[in-house]
This record gives sequence, C-alpha cells and structure tokens, in this order.
Amino acid sequence: MDDYAVCALAHVRILLVPIGSISKRTFDQWAAEIRTIEALRLSDIPPGTRDEKARFMPSPKSRGYIHLNYPSHPPSSSLFDLALFRPSLFPLGVIGIASCSRTDSLSSILAEFNASLKEMFPQDCLYPLARNCFIFEEDDGSTNLNLGDLLPGLVVIPSAMGNKKENIETLLADLCSNILGEFSTIMSNLETPLGNEYLNAALFPKMPSASDMPRPLDDDSRTPLPSFNSQPELTTVNKRQSLLPTRTSSTGPGMMPPSRQSTLGLPARKSGIGAASSHGRLFKVLGDLFLLSGRTEDATIWYTEAVSLFKLQPDTIWHAAASEGQATIALVEAWMASQSTVCAFATRPGQWSDIVDKVETAAGLYAKVTPPTTDNQYHYAHLSFLYVHAVLRHANVLLSVWIARGWGQLALSTMLSPRAAPPAPRGQDAAARTQREKLSSLSGVSRAQVADALSDVHGPWLLHLSHRERIGVLEQLASRYALLGFRRKEVYVLREVVGCIMDLIVCGRAEGDAATFFDGVNGSSPGGSMQSARMQMADVAVRETDRVDGNRSIVALVSYICRVHGVDLDIVKHIDPNNASVDEKHADDEDALEDPSGWAEIQVGIVREALAVAEALPEPSVVAQFAFSALKSLHTVLSDDDQLSLFGSASRALTAARRRGDPRIIEYWSGQPVVSVELVPPHTTRQLVESPVSLLAQRQPVEGSSLLRTTDPFLYNPRKAMTAQGKTLVAEGETLEFLVTLANPYVFDLELQNVSLSTTGVTFTTPHTRVVLAPTSTHTLTLTGTPSRPGLLTIRGLLVQAPGGAPREFLLPLASAEEDERAARRRSAVQCEMGRVKFSGLERKRRSVGASGEGKGGRVRRFLECKVVPVQPAVRIRWSSLAHGALMLYDGERSTIRLTLENVSPLPVDFLRLTFDDSTVGPAQAALAEGELSVFETYETEYALLKRPVFSWDAARHEGRVIRPGQKEVVEVVCAGKVGCTSGVISVAYGYVNRKQATLAQPADVFHTRTLAYPVLVTVYQMLECNAMDILPFSPTAAGEKTGDGDAREGDVRALLGDAEEAGWCLLTVDVRNTYGVPFEVTFGRDQDGKSTPSTTSVVAPGSTARIILPLKKLHLSPPDWDKPIPTLSDRQFVVDKSALSAAEQRAQRQLFWHRERLLSVVHATWREVRGGRSGELSLRRCRMTWPMLEAVRVEGVSVRIGVWRDGGGEEAGRRGEAVSVRGGEFVYVRVEATNMTEDALALTLDLAAEPAEHVLYDGALVDAPLGRVGTGERGTAEVPVCFVACGRFTVDGRVRTVGAAEAVGAARVRVVVEE
Repeated sequence: MDDYAVCALAHVRILLVPIGSISKRTFDQWAAEIRTIEALRLSDIPPGTRDEKARFMPSPKSRGYIHLNYPSHPPSSSLFDLALFRPSLFPLGVIGIASCSRTDSLSSILAEFNASLKEMFPQDCLYPLARNCFIFEEDDGSTNLNLGDLLPGLVVIPSAMGNKKENIETLLADLCSNILGEFSTIMSNLETPLGNEYLNAALFPKMPSASDMPRPLDDDSRTPLPSFNSQPELTTVNKRQSLLPTRTSSTGPGMMPPSRQSTLGLPARKSGIGAASSHGRLFKVLGDLFLLSGRTEDATIWYTEAVSLFKLQPDTIWHAAASEGQATIALVEAWMASQSTVCAFATRPGQWSDIVDKVETAAGLYAKVTPPTTDNQYHYAHLSFLYVHAVLRHANVLLSVWIARGWGQLALSTMLSPRAAPPAPRGQDAAARTQREKLSSLSGVSRAQVADALSDVHGPWLLHLSHRERIGVLEQLASRYALLGFRRKEVYVLREVVGCIMDLIVCGRAEGDAATFFDGVNGSSPGGSMQSARMQMADVAVRETDRVDGNRSIVALVSYICRVHGVDLDIVKHIDPNNASVDEKHADDEDALEDPSGWAEIQVGIVREALAVAEALPEPSVVAQFAFSALKSLHTVLSDDDQLSLFGSASRALTAARRRGDPRIIEYWSGQPVVSVELVPPHTTRQLVESPVSLLAQRQPVEGSSLLRTTDPFLYNPRKAMTAQGKTLVAEGETLEFLVTLANPYVFDLELQNVSLSTTGVTFTTPHTRVVLAPTSTHTLTLTGTPSRPGLLTIRGLLVQAPGGAPREFLLPLASAEEDERAARRRSAVQCEMGRVKFSGLERKRRSVGASGEGKGGRVRRFLECKVVPVQPAVRIRWSSLAHGALMLYDGERSTIRLTLENVSPLPVDFLRLTFDDSTVGPAQAALAEGELSVFETYETEYALLKRPVFSWDAARHEGRVIRPGQKEVVEVVCAGKVGCTSGVISVAYGYVNRKQATLAQPADVFHTRTLAYPVLVTVYQMLECNAMDILPFSPTAAGEKTGDGDAREGDVRALLGDAEEAGWCLLTVDVRNTYGVPFEVTFGRDQDGKSTPSTTSVVAPGSTARIILPLKKLHLSPPDWDKPIPTLSDRQFVVDKSALSAAEQRAQRQLFWHRERLLSVVHATWREVRGGRSGELSLRRCRMTWPMLEAVRVEGVSVRIGVWRDGGGEEAGRRGEAVSVRGGEFVYVRVEATNMTEDALALTLDLAAEPAEHVLYDGALVDAPLGRVGTGERGTAEVPVCFVACGRFTVDGRVRTVGAAEAVGAARVRVVVEE
C-alpha cells in the first residue's frame, strides 16, 4: 500500500470511486490506466487564472514533480481531526469513473457522483478540494454525447479517442491545478488572526467554519463560487483580513513577486497575534502544502522556520511532524537528483543516514508527547497512529535500502512508490534464504536491523487505534516480516489481525441484530407488543445471501498461521460430490515418521483459536475441516477431552452444513485406518495348483522321488525365489474371503459407513459393509467377493467412507525386501534425529520435510494378485477301508488302503495322481538340507526315503481313466511299516485337463489341479532287532563254535553248502532279538548266481535272541566296481563329505560300502508271526561291515594256501582240529601255494612270518621270497624249512604281494601245535 510509503507526505491523494452501473472489470481497467500516471511535472500544471489562487502554482519552468496516489477507499472518520495536521492522509481530489451507455443520462450520473461524495465525506470536512467525473464511452459508439448545457465537474471521454492516456494526464493536471488553487484559499483563512487562533487552540486543530469567520469590510456583494462538497466557504475571507500584510507572492506571506517560485531568504513577518499564539504551526502547515505542491525549496524554508520556533516554544508533536517533512524533502530531492544525473547523486553516499536520523528523531518525539488531560483517549488514538506511522517510515527506509541492494536510485524509487520496488525473494527454500543473505551483504543493512525497527511498532499503543487503522498497521507489519523471511513473527502478527477482524464481525453482528430487533418492535402494529415481536423473530428465520469472499480470506489466513506453526488444517479438503473422484492414499505414507516440529501446547492452542474463528464466522464446513484436520495431524498430542471436543464440533458442523445446503463433502480424515488386507487361504480341498501341460507327457514319477524334491541343491536359487512369488490361484465363481484389520487411534467410536475392497482386472463383486471401531483398538473384518470370469484379479487395497465424507482408496502394495530395508533405514534415521536441534527456527521442519520426500518417485508398487482360472471339478473321498483313519503295523509289514473317490461336480475328472508324505520325511529332509551328514549317512537317509517309502500305489492302473460326474473310483494304496513313522498323508491330485475349447484360440499351456488330503495315523511296532552281524571264513567247526552245538550246526551248514568247496565260501552270522510279546519265525536266504538256494529258518521266542548262520559264496568285485564314489540317490549337486579322510581311507571306505551293498542285495530276510498270518520283511541295513568282515567275504585276487609237510613234502603233518600237529626240535616244511584268480598274469613275492618268532628257526629268506610270474589260474609254490624249538601254539602267516607293491593281494594263516 502506498499509504505507508516512506514519501507518503509528498503524495497527493486522488480518490477513485465507481459511479453508476459500471462493472467492476471496467472500473478496474480504467482505474489501472489512471494509476499508471504516478507523477506530473510541475511544468505541465496549468497556471491559475486568479491571482489569489496562484500562491502554490508552479511557474512554467519549474523542475519538480507532483506525486500522485490513487486510493480506492475514503479515509476513516476517526482521522478527520488530522485534516490540518497531516493533509497528505486525505484525498485532496476525487475522480468518479463511469461508463455511459445508450440508456444512461449524464445528468443522473453527475447527480449520483455528488450524492456519493456526500455519503463518503461529512459536511464539515475540509476535503476533497477538487473533483471531477470521467465518463468513458462504451465501445459500440452509440452513446448520446449531446450534453446540452455545460455540466461542470463532468468529462466525457469518447471511445474513438486514440491516446486516452494523454487526455487523462491532461485532465489530472487540471485537477491538480484546482487543488493547488484551493491550497491558497486554505492558507488565506489560516493566516488571519482567527485562523491562527484556531490553529493553536488544540493539539489537533480544526479549520474554522465559515460562520466563525468575519465578513470583509469591502464586500462587493459578489456571489461566491458554489462549494463542491459543502465545505466552508473559504473564499469569503478577504486577504485584508489576513494575519500578515498584503502580499503577491505565492511562496509565503506576500514577500516576493509571483514571478519567482521560491526564495532563499527568510520572509519578514509582522505579527498581529497575541503572545499565546505562535507561527510555528502555521509555518508547518505551509511547508506541508508546498511539499504536496512539489515545491521542495519553499517547503524546506517553512519547515526550517517551524522547527526553529518549536525549539523555542516546545510543541513536540508538531515538531515531530515537521521533522518527518524535512526527511521526506531530503528523499524527494535525492530522487530528483538521481533522475537528472547519476554523478551528482553518487557523491553523497552518507546522505541516507541523515534521513534515518531525522525519521528516528520524529518517532522519538512522538513517543515523548504527553497529551492534555482532557480527552486523553481521543488524543491517544491520534498519537498512536502518528507514532506507528513514523516507526513504519523508519523501518521502510531500511527495508528499501535492503531490498534495493544499497542506497541508490532504485532504493529512492522504492521509497517514493513501493510499486517500483524490485522483486523480493519469496518462499523459504534454500535459494530464497541465500538471496536474503546476499541482500544483507550488498546493502549493508541486515534483516535483524529492519526487524528491530519493526518491533517498535508493536505495543499496547495499538489498542488505541480504531479497528481499521489497527488492521492496516498489523498487515503492514506482517508483510514486512514475511518479506524478511521471519515467518513466526509474521504469523504472530497475523493472529492479532484475525483477532481484530473477528472483533469487527462479532460487534457488527451484535449491532445489526439489535438494530433489527428494535426496528421490528417500533414498526409493529399499534396493538402489538415486545413479546409479539420476539415471537415473530423466533418463528421466522430470514437467511440473507452471504458473500463468501471475506470468510474465505479469513479462513485462508487462519490456515496459513496454523501451517507455519506445523499444523496443516487443509490436510482434509472439501470435495464437490458432482466432480468427486476416489482419492488414493499409499499405506507407506510415513507422516508419523517425521520429526515433529513445534510445541504441542502452542499448536493445540492455535487450533482452538482457528475453530473459534470458524465458528464465529460462521462456516460449518470449515469448522468440520479444521476439526478433522486437527484430529488427523495432532491426535498423538491431543488429550482425550480435546479429541472428544473436536469430534463433537466436527459432527455438529457437518449437520449444520447439510442443513444450510452446502453440497460439499469432507474427504476421509482419520489417517490410515487400514492395517492389512489378507486373502484367507481356501480349504486345502479347494486350493489350486498350476502345472505345465508338458508334465502330462512325462512318465509317472518314481515312487518316493517327490520326497526329495523339496530340498534344493543350491544354497540360493533365484529361479525358485521367483517361483515362490507367483500369483494366488482362485477358481471362477467361487467365493473369496479377505481378512481386513482396521485400527482406531482415537478415544471415540469411529464409524465407517462403507468398507469394500478396491480391485482391478476381472469383475469382482463385493458388498459394502458398515463397521464401528471401538476407541483405541483394532478390529478384524471379513470381506467376501466372487470373481465373475477368468483373468487377473488385483487387490489394490480398501475403499473406506466415513459418514458424510468422500470415499478414499487406501493402497496396500506388497512390501519387498528393498522397501522394507528402505523404510527401516528411514525410521532409524528419523528416530535418531528426534530431539536434536541442528537448525534454527523453521529450518528444522524444512529439512525434515525435504528428507522425507527422498526416493519416493522411483518406487514400483506391486499389489496382491489372484489369477482366476476357469471352473474346476470337485471330488470327495466317499469311503475308506481304514477305521477312524488309523493303521497298526509291524516293522516291515505291508497293508493295503482302499479309498473311494466320488465326483460331485458337473465336470469330469481326467487327471488323477497320488503323492504321499509321512512323519519320517521331514526330519530326513532337514538333516539332508543341513549338509552335516557324511557321504555314507547321506546315502542311507536317501535310501530310506526313496527305496523304502511308507506309501506307494500302482499309477499305471489308473492311467487314462475318466471319472464322470457322479461316478466313483477306487484307489489302492500300499502302506509299509517303518519304524519311526507315526502319521502320514495321502494326497490325491485331480483335475480337468482336456477341456473343450469355446474358440479356435491356442489352448493354454498349463492345467490346474486340486488336492484331497487323507490323513492316516500309523502305529509301527519294532518287534525284531538285527545286530552283531559278522562274516567268518567258512569252517564247520567255526559254525559250531559260534553257536555252541558244533555237530548239529556242521550238518546244517553242509546241507546249505551242497557240494561246493569250502575255500570259496564264508559264513554270515546275525543275532536276531525278539522285543515283542509273540514268537516270530525268521527266515534268511540268499540269491547268488541266479539260483534258488536253500534258506535257514529259526523261531525267535519273545525276549530271546537267535543267531542265524548263513553260508555265502564269497563276493567278487573288480577294482572298477568297488573304487567308485559313493553315489547320491537324489538330484542334489555338490554333496561334500564332511569327514577329512586320506586317499587310503577313502579307498577302504568305498570297498566297505560296495561290498556291503552287494551283500545286502544277495541276502534277504523275512519274518512271519507264528500264531497268525502276518508277515513282512526284515531289514539288515542297520548292520555295519568291518574290515575283517570284508576280508572274509570278498574273493581275493590271489588264493593262498599254507600247509606243513614232513620230509620235504613227502608226508603232510597231522591235524588236531584246525591246527597242524608237529614235534618240537625237528625241521618241517611250510609250503605256500598261491593261485592267480585274476585275469592278468602277476609277478608275486611271499612274506612269511611265525609267532612267537623267538622260538622259531628258519632256513632261507622269509621276506620277498619269489614265487615267479603266475598266469591266470596258475599256481606258484614256495617251501621254507622251519624248526620250532619250543612246545606250544604257533601261528604262521603268509602274505603274497605283487612285486613292488606294499599291499598284499592274498594271505593265509595256519596254526601249529608243537608237542614233545
């Protein structure tokens, strides 16, 4: 506003008012055109035609300017007492703007113009001094321009006129000439003794009225000119009645001729006034008028004279006004110097500090004024007004220098007209803050200096101002703080602005209600009464059409105040129901993660003020918006009573808004009520599995192979991870259930009118549900829906609508690992920053808001998706052969389970496949997945899973069969008793694969199946235990020794052996223990060389142990057969042996493994219950093979036989049992025969040793005795003379090796008994 410009004392105010039926757009257009003329040269002002009015007229060669200001509103009535003290506050001229059409009359426009001025200005008002009405012709050119008689004060501007601005400038110059002429009239009245007495009669004097002025003695009875505004007839006072002598100069009291515009010397004064009156005030008024006239030299003279008199006779407030005038003159002259030459202006860099000192002096003088005891309140209002304006003028000087980057032409132009100010930095971003700091550095004026000057404006003296002036001053103060970037100071002042406005609204409403009431009573019928009037007011409600512009402005101001304090009251918005669209809100909106800024107590107090303002307007919809916004953003700091109060206010406001006919609705406000949305998994019998069609062409899987497929061979398999994130499969036409978790963080019941799922893709029918959430609790709701056709169904989130509000869609995307990690990092960072003060003021909030928005643009949202497949068949298990689903078995026993399947759907079933699971699979798979088992243990675990499954079925029997609708199918499943198995599940997968195609489109490459699960409880009893397995070299006596009945066992062994030689056989012994309560018959047999051989059978009584002896033909494995690595039966890769074995130990382990596997494939054992018909298999896989057993069971590469002979081989020594009997002290011959059993010829050597060696004598070499090169089937022989020198038992060992090898390829032992 130019009213608060630094040089406002030099502005001639011309009020622009609309007249007639002119539209606002047209008025604004021509007013803007007029306002472009901000100054008129003095040389362009036409001179007056009368000498008595030429006192303030400029000469044709004057170099000054008259500066113009165009307000749109008349001054406040409370300021009319300052008409003589501060003439620059009032409009000295009035311009009416009207448009003339075909139906308008010029005389009526002029009459309306005069009537408007009478309404705006009182009859005794000194101003305006001149008036004129501009009538702009409309564009069509049809206006009647025949004016008839000349109408004074009215000018018609035709539409055909080319340069209207030049014409308007000429009219403005004529208007200013009339104003300057009236200045002479004012001074002629004040220069009289009576006028000077009036001028010094009060602190703020008034112009004497015409009736108080004496009539001139030489009245020539001339009729004075009519007054334009009923102001006192100033022209009736003759100049001979003036206080000063007769003069012809316009500069002062008649000292200089009119050809000179100003004088440098002081005019001589002849005083005719009493001693109580002073010329100081008269000179000050004269300086004001010369300043408004643009004649700064004359104004300087009179201001100087006035100041000197005020110093002699103190008149503080007029002294302060004169000092302000002097400062204004200095600024105007500096601006004129800057317009003429830059060099002359640049030589005075310290001039602006003198100006600041004068303005500060004026403000200080205003502060020292002590008004008279009478009418203190009346004087305090004006003193406060003048003081505040002086302080604002001081602050505006500093602000102009700051914003113009220093003292210069731009700063002076800004002081003269604020519209010429350069663009100031706006906003609170980093660029604006940097620009402000740059302005402080370049100008030499800091923001703190300007703010310190502005702080003197605010104080208790503002309460003395009227509401209009107080609001204007506070607005200026707030705008200055905003320009400096002090937002908290700005909103502090704006809160007072809102308070002043609300006082006016409430007081005006109360005065209007009272006036209406008394008008109704006074205007009632003679028989009426006060009570009847009240009844009429109570029965009839009159609603006027309200203008919402003012209320909206106040609401916007209140919202801005709250937003600066960290409370966004616009976070909940109004929505037009006709153009409403479903709003989206992301579930990952992390508003709660931001570091809260501001004091909660202040924020709550400001919210209360905002609600009080909205209720006082009244604006029910705004009350609801503010209350809901506060609940949404401040519910963590609001007390229980505050929450209940806000919710109650919002509910009542919504009801009132609907009653008032407000069509708008409130968007959803209660934050994020949706915690989660989860698809309820369908029953296992209705779950779908998608498989590729290529699976149908494959052969039925091997029994038990699926048991190992759950174990992935790799520690990380990206393909499997991608497969795990597949879409959920649902069938067309089947009901889906979703579990929705809702939360209510408030202390009141939260009602949700409509809650439904938000989906895209295929049509999904879901009903709307109403729910009421209890205070501070969570609620679980089940929503159902049905997909109508195959396709992709995407569940985006939830649609929620509160009563009287708009629906909102809450998106619930699936959280990926990256998003979870990002959210965790951000949450950790915010929590770490909470409570730390690293930035001053509102910088902290800006930094937190800027950090919270990082990284949100690049996110890709993934939602819960369901793949809807065509209608699927339904099968149920109609009957089972198991009673209560339980089965009791012995270890190794087998039983058949029969299941009857029935098709209960209208679709056929052409695909049927069974899979199984039992309690032994999980632990075994877990052990395999850990990878801590050795290679041998891994093989045994996989063998138990694959080769000995609990359940199995004949898949080939049901291949290609179709179960028609309503038909049944019987499936047989074999269950084997396995120790450790307690339960199992038979899974029946079925589907409709070969569907009929409705179109010629390419058939789908996948098919879908459902699974029926039949649980089985299994109880397995372990009644027989096999342990202590041993393998011995074949010998009938050895068999007798092992069992204790040698003669009987020898016959049995011979019967099993038949005619075979003893050298190629060994004995297998196993101890079988019966741990059950009934006897069992155990049978061991062997399958070698494809022949059926006899078996051995034994009955094992309860609690006893039986030793089973089975002769076996030795096993022959070539090195390529036993040197293979231990295999793995699954498809796992990279099975690493955890045991660190050497190469030799690994070879030994492989020999033991492969010979054991061959042994277990040859030997088979069965059992049968003696008193019943139950039977089964007896497993020997728990038995382990040792190295001696390996030596006994395998066929050596070289067969070695040791014999003892007498007399050089003529007679073989006698035997005593298995030992050879010889006499001590005589030489015998130990003969070793080595037969090559391999396919290659071997060069063999013999190592012979006897124990104890100290009692044996040898003749010849005992180590590396050559046997020669022995071919396949050939025999090499060596004899060594030996003498036993002591009696007792000796052992003779012979080891045959190939030449150069350390390991023996054959060995034998003979026991020798030496007798006397």
